[in-house]
Amino acid sequence: MKISIKPISNVVGVLLIILGIAMLSCIPFSYLYDETDLWALGVAGGLSVLFGSIFWLYKWKSSANVNKREGYLIVVLSWVFMTIFGALPYYFSGVCGVTDSLFESMSGLTTTGASIFNDIESLPHGILLWRSLSQWIGGMGIIVLTIALFPLLGIGGIELFVAESPGPTSTKIHPRIKETAKSLWILYCGFTAVLSIILYFEGMGAFDALNHGLTTMATGGFSTKNASIAHFNSPAIEYTITFFMLIAGTNYAVIYLMLKGKFKLAWKNDEFRFYIRLLLGLAVLLTLAIFNVTHMGFEESFRKGTFMLISMLTTTGFVTADYTTWHAGLTMCFFLLLFMGGCAGSTAGGIKVIRHYILMKNTFYEFKRILHPRAIIRVKLNNAMVSGTIMTHILVFILLYLASFVFGAIILTILGMDFISSFGAIATCLGNVGPAIGDVGPMNNFAGIPESAKGFLSFMMLIGRLEIFTVIIIFTPYFWRNR
Repeated sequence: MKISIKPISNVVGVLLIILGIAMLSCIPFSYLYDETDLWALGVAGGLSVLFGSIFWLYKWKSSANVNKREGYLIVVLSWVFMTIFGALPYYFSGVCGVTDSLFESMSGLTTTGASIFNDIESLPHGILLWRSLSQWIGGMGIIVLTIALFPLLGIGGIELFVAESPGPTSTKIHPRIKETAKSLWILYCGFTAVLSIILYFEGMGAFDALNHGLTTMATGGFSTKNASIAHFNSPAIEYTITFFMLIAGTNYAVIYLMLKGKFKLAWKNDEFRFYIRLLLGLAVLLTLAIFNVTHMGFEESFRKGTFMLISMLTTTGFVTADYTTWHAGLTMCFFLLLFMGGCAGSTAGGIKVIRHYILMKNTFYEFKRILHPRAIIRVKLNNAMVSGTIMTHILVFILLYLASFVFGAIILTILGMDFISSFGAIATCLGNVGPAIGDVGPMNNFAGIPESAKGFLSFMMLIGRLEIFTVIIIFTPYFWRNR
């Protein structure tokens, strides 16, 4: 079956139009604060809408269904084109060069939160809002939003959802993919609005509250302040953002069940139970460790430790403290959290809790299989057997993920980064987290790394956001063979 360019062009076009409209929506803030980024946002937004319209109008009456190969190409090409056009506001406003603009754009759309700006507070307000909006758009996956618009294009969307949806499972909120997309975005928008309002009443300015509402629910981590959340020095704000990061890292299908009052059904979800128990256990251990090795009181140890734990595990990347100054053992713990990730079906990146859970269960059962070689011992998830195909998929994914980490660290050292910083940079970009260790620790950024390393890390952020298979598969010869 040949790959059809028509649906790919149509979908990429719609996404660029949406991206352009989002850029243009930042202009009122530039006008309000009388800043010079107004024209940059206007030109960038106009170009995005123009090129998006050209792509969309190209044979827009396509009636073909999207097959898997076209779905993967749509996802990858959409992120590439969105990154390129998303970089235009930074470049046109003169706040950074070409490589840095592309890096910041990729970091935003992949919700990584790794920034090249040394003085974020000096940026124009329109650019600051665009940074936050880019993460919010990428958080849920702009592709899922477009699925709700597919009737306009005359093409189906189920294959595209399979390529974009995070995690190895595909629990549906509704049986119809279009209704699923709408439900996801209603929840997403609702939580963002509620959080922004709460932060405003807790003492954040309206602009800061809006931006942090956008980036928290996206598990992105971009802040309007150089010191991130630590700037506000407010326990109320820290506890609020901690709670909403916890929500953002949870499977949205589980959240939907809880909002429907089906708490028992939600708690039956194995991944959710493991996620909550893991967080509670680690929060207790980190609180005790921080209390013993620092001069902080117990409440502050709990607040700082739990905030940073959930921020790293959900791949949000907000910062309230420099964990690299606490203790070498704690630094190692937070480094390992870069390989965790949130739940499948959430906006979080990383390997995902569900893969760790299944792998742990299978490893435990392997000891039983050794003792009882004739016994048939199968791994179950939510009272259903995990098929051999899914198990193989998880094992191959983790192998590829670790191989990408090792390969990336080697490349970064070749490109001029030191050993520790290379490990930290590749781990945080591949996991879409933000802060790491070394020169890219929680109180530093990516401004000082070599230009070539920024380009390479941008690609690794894309691989991490689209969960490796989606990107790597298009480089295989099997993908391009006509069947």
